[in-house]
Amino acid sequence: MQSITSIHHINDTFFELSSTDSTNNHALKLIQEKMAAHGLTFFAHEQLSGRGQHGKQWKTEKSSNIILSTILDTSFLPSAKHFQLIATMAVAVHDFFSKYTLHDNFIKWPNDIYWNNRKAGGILIETSSPIPQSSIKAWNWAIVGIGLNINQVIFPDNLPNPVSLKQITGKDYDPVTMAKDLCTYIDKWFLQLKNEPFQPILDYYNQYLYQKNNTIKLRKGNIAFDCLIKKVDEQGFLHVKGATSDKFSFGEVQWIV
Repeated sequence: MQSITSIHHINDTFFELSSTDSTNNHALKLIQEKMAAHGLTFFAHEQLSGRGQHGKQWKTEKSSNIILSTILDTSFLPSAKHFQLIATMAVAVHDFFSKYTLHDNFIKWPNDIYWNNRKAGGILIETSSPIPQSSIKAWNWAIVGIGLNINQVIFPDNLPNPVSLKQITGKDYDPVTMAKDLCTYIDKWFLQLKNEPFQPILDYYNQYLYQKNNTIKLRKGNIAFDCLIKKVDEQGFLHVKGATSDKFSFGEVQWIV
């Protein structure tokens, strides 16, 4: 591996892996071995044990899609502003995906990418250790894992609503070229988060918030209820109307598809 001390941008160094258990695990190992550097990115043609939100498995067809993880230096960001990174990465992936589909693209709270009512991809952000509870202390590194359906057209039956870019556009794409292009979007939006106010990113996020101003069904515990989606605030709370509470944190409620 080449020297990593001089890496400054997310698209500076891009490694292709023929197969790995998880690109996030691959990046985490470098952090644990104190070999991390901002911008290191790993793309896998095959991922054997990919993870999604809440420990769900992310399965993807070999050499058909974008499977990548990038290491970010988050030492400038207080732990209380963790959602700012989540929102920024969702905006970056949405911006990239919209380049190819042009319309009907949304961000499903907190960070899934949707086309119409179908899931095109997801983002999993992890750290090398639990995020500190202090609102002042920052964490040094974050691993942003991204999975995007590009050329795959046959999906497992247990996935309720998947869609790929090929299904949307009818075209084939080179996943490696696409992944490198995605890195430029991640870099652009991450630099905006680091150097500029967060509000424009949050405004973009809410502009494309999935089901905004529509009535949807959520579940909290064993209770399902209808509510109107209003917005997501800078702490990451989903604001709704018509429920017993006017806002919810991620993990507190589940969407009912």
